Amino acid sequence: MKHVHKSSTGLERDSDGSLFDPRVRSAMARFTAGDDTLALEVAGAVRGASHAIERMRSHGAQGRGLSAGALDILIRLSAATEDGLSIGELAQSAGVSSRNVTGLVDTLERDGLAQRVPGRHDRRSVLARITPAGQAWVESFRRPTQAAMAAIFRGFTPDELAQMRHLCLRLVDNHRQLDQYLNQAGGTSTAQP
Repeated sequence: MKHVHKSSTGLERDSDGSLFDPRVRSAMARFTAGDDTLALEVAGAVRGASHAIERMRSHGAQGRGLSAGALDILIRLSAATEDGLSIGELAQSAGVSSRNVTGLVDTLERDGLAQRVPGRHDRRSVLARITPAGQAWVESFRRPTQAAMAAIFRGFTPDELAQMRHLCLRLVDNHRQLDQYLNQAGGTSTAQP
């Protein structure tokens, strides 16, 4: 394939102008023993984009002591009703295990950003709720995060962003369907621990 352009980031362009990573392409060509590498190259590109977005998103949280996971849970709690959310609801919305969320809520609670409260309608249930300090933390983080996301998606049209969202969510949906199939077939789940 003819390479038209090399960028300062090490990316190159195919003859149709599409970006690709020559290191990933080369590694995948060796891995597939000459078979088609496109799906594997896409997986590498999605992974790289995800890492770049997460690094940018959590950049403002670096000095604040919150992991990307804890930040995600705190933002979800900030958008919840006054009652809060159960660990199960948080786990389902974040796409992680209840055990993972329990540890993240422990961290947020230790830092005074969230608290566990009994459920209003069922005192046996326990909900996580954001504290005023947690809400203030989110408010101070909001503008820098919006600016960072605007910068990382600079140059994309609204249509391109909507299409990117659509394609990424198709990947998520395909993963959920595959995971469900594997669980029903007695195979190994690919869900996160």
